[in-house]
Amino acid sequence: MNSTMKLLQSHRSIRKFEETPVEQSLIEACIQSGQAAATSSFIQACTVIQVTDPQTRAKLCECAAGQIYVKESPVFLVFCADMMRHRGACEMHGSPMLYGFTEQFLTASLDCALFAQNVLIAAESSGLGGCYIGAIRNKIAVADNLLGLPDLVYPVFGMCLGYPAQNPEIKPRLPLDVVLKQEKYDDDGDQALIRDYDERVRNYYKTRTGGTKDNSWSEQISDMLVKEARPHMLDFLKSKGFLLK
Repeated sequence: MNSTMKLLQSHRSIRKFEETPVEQSLIEACIQSGQAAATSSFIQACTVIQVTDPQTRAKLCECAAGQIYVKESPVFLVFCADMMRHRGACEMHGSPMLYGFTEQFLTASLDCALFAQNVLIAAESSGLGGCYIGAIRNKIAVADNLLGLPDLVYPVFGMCLGYPAQNPEIKPRLPLDVVLKQEKYDDDGDQALIRDYDERVRNYYKTRTGGTKDNSWSEQISDMLVKEARPHMLDFLKSKGFLLK
């Protein structure tokens, strides 16, 4: 493995941070690294909002199920799928934009994900750590209002960044044979591999929590996917001009 692969494969979510501030120049360099990510048809549909106001951070923390690091991390960013600037680009040329297509929602959301992952990798390469905050979608309309987002823009997720104050183990991922297939989809043998993997995950949690968490990957998934998953999202996205057709 080269150094880039080693960095990628050493990722851990960091949720405890030193109080040391992160220089704005480093934050901006990470954002520029995000801009260098692949972007569908050069659409560049991600806008990042850096939130520093303590009151806004506290309210976003409430949106995110009270995850304390949302208000305590040195840096908090919100990545937004943004098709508003594209409406402006069309207006510059007297062309009314056709919007609301599912494909536009997908490309804007995927642009955000690619952009954000580049940001996190750039941050980790500079000695920072971080974690994604998808839970801002728990109360997405509140988060949207706090950030003053117009139509055709929605908050996809947040990200905490800072210098790590913890050193967690690397969480084991699914076996390669489960995720890499040749020529066509084939899940023969996957469940046997996942049973073995479950034990690795169970041991990881036991070690990480001192034995207080005894859970496997498949148990987590089966518990999660028997519940509704933010059913408010569809109506919210439609209200913002997404997923109309």
